[in-house]
Order: sequence, then C-alpha cells, then structure tokens
Amino acid sequence: MSKRAVLEVIALDVEDAVAAQAGGADRLELVTDMAADGLTPPAATVAAIRAAVDIDLRVMLRLADGFAAGDAERLTRVAGQLREAGATEFVLGFLDPAGDVDLHAVERVAAVLDGCRWTFHRAIDHAANRDALRKQLADFPGLDTYLTAGSAAGVDAGMAVLLAEARRRGEQGYEQQLLVGGGLRLEHVPDLRAAGVDAFHIGGAARPAGWSAPVSADAVGEWRRALGD
Repeated sequence: MSKRAVLEVIALDVEDAVAAQAGGADRLELVTDMAADGLTPPAATVAAIRAAVDIDLRVMLRLADGFAAGDAERLTRVAGQLREAGATEFVLGFLDPAGDVDLHAVERVAAVLDGCRWTFHRAIDHAANRDALRKQLADFPGLDTYLTAGSAAGVDAGMAVLLAEARRRGEQGYEQQLLVGGGLRLEHVPDLRAAGVDAFHIGGAARPAGWSAPVSADAVGEWRRALGD
C-alpha cells in the first residue's frame, strides 16, 4: 500500500486557505501576484492565514518575476519578517544569468531560515543542468523538496524527466521529495503514482473559474480523492 500522497495548493489569501483545507489539502504554498508566477506575500497575509488554518504552509521567497535573486539584503530581511509572522516553511530558488544555481543567494537566505524546511521551486525547470543543480544542493540545510514539472513547458513536456528522476530517489542529490506541479492534470496522476511520486502541487486546477476567483473546495476534493484519502 503506497503512503498517502501530499496535496499542496496555492493560496493567495485566507479565503483560499480555508477552502483548500476544507477540500483536503495537506499543505499550502502562499504567494501573491500570479501574473508574475507567484511572489512573496505580505507578512500580514501570512499571519492571517496561519491563524485561519492548521495545515502546513510554505511561503514563497521571490521578490520579482524571473529567477534572479535580485536584492539579497532585502530578501534576507523579508525572510526574517516572515519568520516573525509565524512562517516556518518556505519556497525559493535562484539562478544566475548562465542558468546555474545562484549558490551565494541560496546560502544567504538559507542562513536566515536557520534549518526551516524549504522547497526549491520551478527554477530547476529553467536551469542549464538540473542534475548538476541537484548535486550542488545535495546537502543543503532544510532543503527537502523540489517543485518541478520536469520541463519549463509543463508536465506534458516533462513527464519523461519526472519519471526518470522518481526512479533515482535516494541517490545523492535525489533524496528530496519530488513535488510535481506546473500544468499538472488529473490524467497525469496514475503514471506518476506508479513511479513512486507522492507529492502533487496545484494552482489553476484548484480554481475552475480562473485566477480571479477563489480556490474551490470541491475542486481540491476531487484531487484529494484521485490521490487517495
């Protein structure tokens, strides 16, 4: 019997968070501004969501569109403010102009997180060499998850990569949980589950009426049932 799969849902506000939890989400990714693919939400929003739900929250650390770290001083300051607001888990990922992991920026932020668990997000799908990136981050404190579609173009294009990486679980650089998201659809789930993938991330799929509407508890519930209770 395979263990219960993790279902992570993107939440923008308290209404989203409450609906996602009601639908059976295990964890939320907290962001703002999906037009820029998700930026760091205000600390007050994080605190309000933390007070409204009791499931795990991962908070995005990303100040501008793209995958450059930008102002590292500001990033570390924001990370500290979010910790004060009650955040204990995070999402981040920075690349340099050549498409390699920006180790300096990741080290700076991880130092402020001080052992908090975090996800390296879909910057990996834009990396020049994803295997090299994983090896460089293999022993990074707190890093326990990679959010990936296997391709910058989404799960349809990345499925072969995802299945190959799932088979490598436990190798150096592949110990972290594979959290699949980015154009993920219900029909992708059986093949991913069969390969041992046990974590799934949805954004638009939780909002049948689009990003201008809130998360639908019913839509989240459909995913919960598909992944098993």
